[in-house]
Amino acid sequence: MKLLVAITGASGAIYAQRLLDRIDARQHELHLVMSPYAQQVLAGELPGGLRVPEGAHQHAIKSMNAPFASGTHAPDAMVVIPCTMGTMGRIAHGFSTDVLLRAADVCLKERRRLILVPRETPLNLVHVKNMELLLLAGATILPANPYFYSGARTLEELADTVVARVLDHLGLTHDIGPRWADEPAD
Repeated sequence: MKLLVAITGASGAIYAQRLLDRIDARQHELHLVMSPYAQQVLAGELPGGLRVPEGAHQHAIKSMNAPFASGTHAPDAMVVIPCTMGTMGRIAHGFSTDVLLRAADVCLKERRRLILVPRETPLNLVHVKNMELLLLAGATILPANPYFYSGARTLEELADTVVARVLDHLGLTHDIGPRWADEPAD
């Protein structure tokens, strides 16, 4: 699978890191692009820096020469994690001023999976309307809402509950668990 992971300047760098930790760049063609402010947030939230999997291809935000900037070489799936409301709004309205936004536009027009992981609260009407436009266009909005029945004991394990949902929507198998159990038989 050809995957593009985009990181924006929203708080929640742990989600991006945990997703990258779960994708095998030897098994999948993995591309990475970061917004300018993402790098500042990463520096503050990941003191050891972002661990990029060996074999991942990193691209400059202003390089429109990245392969996924064209519909003829669209990724199979793109995940924007975490996704700022500004990025979401620009994607919703078709602004393609950099390769991150262009790639999202390509995913929508080519009917490829586009998963946006916003980490913002509370939402205002503009946010909700942008989400509505994106849902109508075929995107998946997957808010960074962890689930608590996992019994997570660390921040990483709690973040993994969101990453598990992202991986599920990408169609990638994982061992993050547990899954919601059936009701016990009477």
